[in-house]
Amino acid sequence: MNDLLVVRAGHAFNGERSIGRAAVLIADGKVRDVDTSGVQLPEGAEVIDFGENACLLPGLIDAHVHLAFDASADVVTSLAACDDDALLDQMQAAAIQMMRAGITTVRDLGDRNYLSLRLADRAAGAPLPDIVAAGPPITTSGGHCHFLGGAAEGNAALRAAVRERADRGCGVVKVMASGGNLTTGSQPHESQYDLAALRLVVDAAHSAGLQAAAHVHGARAVADAVDAGFDTLEHVTFFTADGVDADPAMLDRIAASDTVVSVTVGLKPGNHPAPPAMLQRMSAIVANHGRMFRAGATMVPGTDAGISPAKPHDVLPYSLRALVNQVGMTPQQAMRAATSVAAKAIGEASKGQIAAGADADIVVLRGDPVADIAAVQDVHAVFKGGIRVR
Repeated sequence: MNDLLVVRAGHAFNGERSIGRAAVLIADGKVRDVDTSGVQLPEGAEVIDFGENACLLPGLIDAHVHLAFDASADVVTSLAACDDDALLDQMQAAAIQMMRAGITTVRDLGDRNYLSLRLADRAAGAPLPDIVAAGPPITTSGGHCHFLGGAAEGNAALRAAVRERADRGCGVVKVMASGGNLTTGSQPHESQYDLAALRLVVDAAHSAGLQAAAHVHGARAVADAVDAGFDTLEHVTFFTADGVDADPAMLDRIAASDTVVSVTVGLKPGNHPAPPAMLQRMSAIVANHGRMFRAGATMVPGTDAGISPAKPHDVLPYSLRALVNQVGMTPQQAMRAATSVAAKAIGEASKGQIAAGADADIVVLRGDPVADIAAVQDVHAVFKGGIRVR
């Protein structure tokens, strides 16, 4: 086996922009160099040329997934029926599905018993995506996703919850600042924690060197999460009891802040019935995301993969198409959102780019996604750490 691998194609997107025909030199799992001049390649290198119509790009990043959910019509019941060993096998299969779609890094924002950390350990001997794990999301007693085991209330319990996640090796702390749709008795538009509690969690997470992500639906929860200083806001739907109501001033404030909006758009095509209340709200939610984007908000795709049949674990390409067709991004902006911008947002600086020193996570498409975003669904090859896994 040669020590130096070269992959090349007629198009390349380096995480920021198109760079034309390129040859990527890979050694020891890293990008050694990127040549766009067509110079003679090093003697003895193994060369794979994917042709003039192919495009090289960094491995895609999904900033919000749930590997523990099986994308069934009732993920809560399915989860309860699995013991941890069976669930871990199911999570591994989901991770492989993502890898084959070109998704080489994920942020898992809610599992059971910290199984995402165990799955990350498996990746040392198997071609799996890199996982930034949150463990069980912090929630109230009986609150949204309490069945994952992350209930904590009161200052001491919240500090202990953050400390446990840091000690176990999580990369992010996830907080259910509002209720959610999956949990019986939970109301998405209602807050679960007050501003003081949210600030405590953010301060404790940052002190431990972890990022903090807030699940937010209701307007009060959104405003409190912005005030508390969360690194990412998940969903940002502005639900009310019977609709959507976003204050334009708050949309502009989010856009002007340092927080990143993790946008839950993109569905697998097909007959996937949604609750009428959600269907009625979707146009307003998308319109608000578009306004935030036009105002300058930093946005990344966070698909919520795994929560329903319309959200399989490889749904990210549909999310990128939605960023273009619904939110209003250009194809290049959508590609940046899922590579270099997402890498920075989830604290993975070596990801999301094709540049010297970056991890050699590279996807090869049949077609150029900057010219036509639909090309992200035509994956020809995937390299993880310089090793071809598809």
